[in-house]
Amino acid sequence: MEALLYERVKDNVVQCGLCAHRCAIKDGKRGICSVRENRAGTLETLVYDKVIARNIDPIEKKPLYHFYPGSLSYSIGTVGCNFRCRFCQNADIAHMATDHSGRIMGHPFTPEQIVDEALKTGCKSISYTYTEPTVFFELALKTAQLAHEKGLKNVFVTNGYMTAAALDRVAPFLDAANVDLKAFTEIFYEEQCSAKLAPVLNTLRGMRRLGIFIEVTTLVIPGLNDSAGELGDLAGFIAESLGEHTPWHVSRFHPTYRLTDRPATGGAKLMEARQIGIDTGLKYVYTGNMPGLGTESTACPGCGSQVIARSGFMVLQNRVKDSRCPDCGEPIHGVGLQDA
Repeated sequence: MEALLYERVKDNVVQCGLCAHRCAIKDGKRGICSVRENRAGTLETLVYDKVIARNIDPIEKKPLYHFYPGSLSYSIGTVGCNFRCRFCQNADIAHMATDHSGRIMGHPFTPEQIVDEALKTGCKSISYTYTEPTVFFELALKTAQLAHEKGLKNVFVTNGYMTAAALDRVAPFLDAANVDLKAFTEIFYEEQCSAKLAPVLNTLRGMRRLGIFIEVTTLVIPGLNDSAGELGDLAGFIAESLGEHTPWHVSRFHPTYRLTDRPATGGAKLMEARQIGIDTGLKYVYTGNMPGLGTESTACPGCGSQVIARSGFMVLQNRVKDSRCPDCGEPIHGVGLQDA
């Protein structure tokens, strides 16, 4: 299928306009994502109907804690990614084509089938996740359009590296996103992800401007992005550019893929990161990938009472009434909070 958002340059070279890499792709070659190929001057997506992963997940697993909490999300992904994260936790599918001589696997699954399955299984939303949804943009966009017609919500779990043109195209159908803000230095993005920080910050600002509900996740990696100064700067960006009510998830790193010389993140470090977020002014900061820390529940930023009780990804009790704390009346930031 012909890809969206590209232009022909010369001598059958095309320039992709989907993500911030803006790959110039020669005839017969693929872009950095390894799933968009130049065929005689026409850019083709190789994953439009090749879904490699699909599951019914709690929305909290994305993680989204303030977007229809307690609901189910029909979750899909294809092969491919436009990052080269050394710590990728889904490398077997994200980097399949890159690590295995261009191999692309997946089962035929159309946008119509995805929407039908989401409706049949009682899901509130469709999440484009597991790998980077930007690289299967054509599938995600068509599915999102059909989903909205049927009353379903759409969620991107993304690294935020899309161009403004891509974001503008999907924005009318995109209700929420969890964006991985992986660090707050260019050197981290260059050395650990083969990417740049600035386009991610631009996407976050763009999502805020377009009214897309945002939560942010940061994987805290010992010795690479866990200094108090960097975490404080990152939290400060969230508070100033996205708003102090934007939920921030600080998650535990586990050694994996090509980053195995670092220890797993300790609970004390995660709690320190959480406190930095709170001290910076963020109202909702959660820890992830490490059960038992007791920070998955939502507390009212006004009186401190527990308004949404969670155990892991499960909502045990939701006391939010009309998007407010039932005890003090403080507004609780989010979408569909009382509809769980």
